[in-house]
Amino acid sequence: MTFKTISTTAFTDQKPGTSGLRKKVTVFAQEHYAENFIQSIFDSLEDFQGKTLVLGGDGRYLNRKVIQSTIKIAAANGFGRILVGLGGITSTPAASNLIRKNKAFGGIILSASHNAGGPQGDFGIKFNISNGGPAPEKLTEAMFANSKTITSYKIADCADIDIDTLGSHQIGDTVVEIIDPVKDYAALMESLFDFQAIRTLLQSGFTMRFDAMHAVTGPYATEIFENRLGAKAGSVFNAVPLEDFGGHHPDPNIVYAHELYEELMSANAPDFGAASDGDGDRNLIIGKGMYIAPSDSLAVLAANAHLAPAYSKGIAGIARSMPTSCAADRVAEKLKIGMHETPTGWKFFGNLLDTGLVTICGEESAGTGSDHVREKDGLWAVLLWLNILAVRKQSVAEIMHEHWQTYGRNYYSRHDYEEVASDGANALMDALRAKLPDLKGKTVQGMVVEAADDFAYHDPVDHSVSKHQGIRILFAGGSRLVVRLSGTGTAGATIRIYLERYEADSSKHDLETQAALTPLIAAAAELTEITHYTGREKPSVIT
Repeated sequence: MTFKTISTTAFTDQKPGTSGLRKKVTVFAQEHYAENFIQSIFDSLEDFQGKTLVLGGDGRYLNRKVIQSTIKIAAANGFGRILVGLGGITSTPAASNLIRKNKAFGGIILSASHNAGGPQGDFGIKFNISNGGPAPEKLTEAMFANSKTITSYKIADCADIDIDTLGSHQIGDTVVEIIDPVKDYAALMESLFDFQAIRTLLQSGFTMRFDAMHAVTGPYATEIFENRLGAKAGSVFNAVPLEDFGGHHPDPNIVYAHELYEELMSANAPDFGAASDGDGDRNLIIGKGMYIAPSDSLAVLAANAHLAPAYSKGIAGIARSMPTSCAADRVAEKLKIGMHETPTGWKFFGNLLDTGLVTICGEESAGTGSDHVREKDGLWAVLLWLNILAVRKQSVAEIMHEHWQTYGRNYYSRHDYEEVASDGANALMDALRAKLPDLKGKTVQGMVVEAADDFAYHDPVDHSVSKHQGIRILFAGGSRLVVRLSGTGTAGATIRIYLERYEADSSKHDLETQAALTPLIAAAAELTEITHYTGREKPSVIT
């Protein structure tokens, strides 16, 4: 076997964001662009020769091409074994499970998650470490540093591997195994949940619909919900993964999963609806006539996790990203367990999970998961909801209203201003940051500011500090605003404004969300001056 060294020129823009390197397909399609970053990943690692690498992606445009390049570069760099999902497709949580189960050195996941696909869409590459979780900031910073100085990469001079047939191949001393990516993941889910109780529920006349959004979870959802749990054939729709996700945006929210949402709000709605995103780590939960906000979903799952076999002895603690609503905090307080607030990005949960400080984690952007893997997990969340419904024998709406009766309701919404000019977005953040020292005690739209800061996270395990993770403005009574720039976009900047109002009075738990948040929406406009800095009169997306 011949290994070649290819001379290359460094790119200056390969800085990983919240979850790996994400760019437009047209950027990744540049000669050497993907290869440079893959080699920069390996140049940032130590002592991996002869060890196992897991490799897969969400099947989007460019996935198959970059899978082949990654196999050849990994072999040339000395990995002893490469596990590749059939067709080059593996969901992000399933990849995390494969890393952990096979005691792999790590894994490369090719995905831009919930971002659009196709030739004009987005692509992404990220590295997960041996615990199955995303690379920590120290490692991603090393990748970026290496990407700016790279002059060559190593690659095997061989034909492409047949990734569409199960089996083994040899590249020099490296074994490449094409594996079934669904089998091990489905077995893991069956070990966590009471499949018999869920099966009984689905056979009792209870109906469900799952929108796989022509993304990675189609084969997983079909195997689990229809084949193993007995849901009616066709319960899983948009089930075939496509390179362009069928021309749709694979983000499981009520804007992009509107077909599912409209069905669940109709007169003849099924009992339960759910969806997952491009790479399978996010989720959407909708009951008959009732949308469940991700922050509320996290709180309900944490409060009821003991109903599933894997969590029957209780959970150790909860972690949430800082912008996620404080609904889960009230659950942790009642359960007398730890509550941790981290920056956005699943990588910040890794140390907490590895040391047993928390069991369940969640982010407001539709990500929830537990210590079974080190990624958020869309199907896990759907299955835990089904397990809870099977045991409690109540509807989604009944469970949600009882939860609010017990804990109060946190009205919550996120307003996204997408693809705004980066200069304007940065100027807005700088100006808002400059106001922070003088905000305490001020009244804004009839609400008194109790505290305001630029959130910094102090990791209790490795004692690392992550600064400038989003601006928080807290009002008396439990309401708050959070403003931050997203790390998952690929064009311009995305400004996210998170609005939260706590309401203890159960007679006020059925307000329309945006109406309930009206004073906070006005306060956000006043404090951020967003129209002045961006020229935008309204958000691109409201979730």
